[in-house]
Amino acid sequence: MLPDIYRETLARYWGFTSFRPLQEEIINAVVSGNDAIGLLPTGGGKSITYQVPPVAGGGLCLVITPLIALMKDQVARLKSMNIKAMAIHSGMTREEVEISLDNCLYGDYHLLYVSPERLHTPLFRARLPRFNFTLVAVDEAHCISQWGYDFRPSYLRIAEIRDILGDKVPFLALTATATPQVVKDIVSRLRLKNPGIFQTSFRRTNITYVVREVEDKSAYVLRSLKKEQGSGIIYVNSRKRSKEVAEMLVANDIRADFYHAGLPQEMRDRKQNAWSSGEVRVIVATNAFGMGIDKADVRFVIHWDCPDSIEAYYQESGRAGRDGQPSFAVLLWSQDEKRKLADSVKIKFPPVEKIKDVYEAIGNFYQLPVGSGKNSVHDFDLWKFVTAFRFSVTETYNSLNFLQKEGYLEFTDEINNPSRVHFVVSRDDLYKFQVANEEYDRFIKLLLRTYSGMFSEFVPVNEETLAARSGMTREAIYQYLLRLTSQGIIHFIPGKKSPLVIFTEERLDRSHLVISPELYLKVKDNYIERVAMITEYADNKTRCRSAFLTGYFGEENGRCGLCDTCQERNELDLSKYEFDIVIDKIKELLGENPMRPEELASAMEYAPEKSARVIRWLLDHEKLLYTDDRKLSWKP
Repeated sequence: MLPDIYRETLARYWGFTSFRPLQEEIINAVVSGNDAIGLLPTGGGKSITYQVPPVAGGGLCLVITPLIALMKDQVARLKSMNIKAMAIHSGMTREEVEISLDNCLYGDYHLLYVSPERLHTPLFRARLPRFNFTLVAVDEAHCISQWGYDFRPSYLRIAEIRDILGDKVPFLALTATATPQVVKDIVSRLRLKNPGIFQTSFRRTNITYVVREVEDKSAYVLRSLKKEQGSGIIYVNSRKRSKEVAEMLVANDIRADFYHAGLPQEMRDRKQNAWSSGEVRVIVATNAFGMGIDKADVRFVIHWDCPDSIEAYYQESGRAGRDGQPSFAVLLWSQDEKRKLADSVKIKFPPVEKIKDVYEAIGNFYQLPVGSGKNSVHDFDLWKFVTAFRFSVTETYNSLNFLQKEGYLEFTDEINNPSRVHFVVSRDDLYKFQVANEEYDRFIKLLLRTYSGMFSEFVPVNEETLAARSGMTREAIYQYLLRLTSQGIIHFIPGKKSPLVIFTEERLDRSHLVISPELYLKVKDNYIERVAMITEYADNKTRCRSAFLTGYFGEENGRCGLCDTCQERNELDLSKYEFDIVIDKIKELLGENPMRPEELASAMEYAPEKSARVIRWLLDHEKLLYTDDRKLSWKP
């Protein structure tokens, strides 16, 4: 039983009077000093399980996550709640990292977020023994498993910090989607000691899963949206299509907008807020849309394009119906979609020599001599790079992902880093400077009135906001910041938006670059298997959709009675028990030899009329096939 201080902290800072299912059990495990694994759905409140303990009990929690946008979002939210939190990621300068680490050491901070590739830098490792961590939380823990759908080699080294921190600091591994094999891998690779495994059911009883085979997706979506009410998400697999589909909806009087990672952060925030508030009914988005969504009344999630794994589909479709009310998850499917998925294997896995070409070109692009560059961070303009070397965009992107899986470099999605300011003089020296330099006084007062904390750390600033408050132009604000930096009063880092490439090892000569055939084939086989599973889900016409999804994650459930396959079976006017009896008998009889329809009907030991209905249904759904001599056989 948790002490009252944990519930009081939850109420005081988060405004909740009670924990969600399993949150309290997970917190109780880690504050008792035990390792734990939390398998909680997207939107299930994973962050509460590691944020509440250090705030309620004191101490510092180390949070390891690959999602830089998520850590920045969570740190900003925690600071707005007056909880001291810090983030260390690849988009920061060395000085920013040093100041942030020192603040966490001496400044009574409760949460330190670190991206996995920063965890192993000399700068972080040198300070690590001095931290008094009370908990280590590993978010997106499935990334540690080569059997998972987003394997990252930087995760394999996380367990090394146990040797430095000792056995008294508990580890909490968190993920929304993990098969039993991935869970076993998490336990092994993080060296968890007898962890409690806390898992909510993967079954979403209020979601009706539907697969629709349609050639004209636009017509189907328009009919559906005019028939069904409420707001929703339509997922597509390209930025171009997100805009095209949104424009098609708007042209048909549906309040819609598009969203993808290539848009400026301010625009993305504006679009997401308009959708969350109900001003926009439908958001058409790539998989970049998902992090931080807390809209509970999403009535439908439609996948215009099929994702390449059950994990991705389950996570994205699971953004529907978080308020517990009836909702729909619809996958639009066609034979063309099936072909695209099959072809994606070739696209995802460039030839080994092409991967080596990209690695060599990256080194030349940044003029890194062989043997240098370890832990160096570089802004990366993909278009500029592929233009310079005449590479294919998709081949380059997938080569970079594979070089990341091999551990040679890290490749981040686009990071939006705002401008940052840190006062490098004391308050007394600043006052003397203001008295002696009246032309800067008004601007310095504007900075101090608008933002706090700039004497102790780098603080994000917005030049547009400062311009609006002062009546100056944005350029004038920018020039003031540059001049104060040249005077040694502040350190100003201009904002930028760019993906990053981080060399996690020294640059190797091409002849020493090893692309392990074993890893290449293993990752490729895993991908092929995941594509096969989502294809089987979409092609399936007999098994309950919900049971299929939960079964993939190792949880066996009965029919949901709601999905399209269950609805068709319901029309047979047979109970599940009756249906299963007939199916089992048919499998048994046809398992040995094909039979003529009349032979099969006479061999059945169940009501002839009901047996005939099931046989017709199986034929309609191509589970029974006719042989050349007109006998029935069971399709394996």
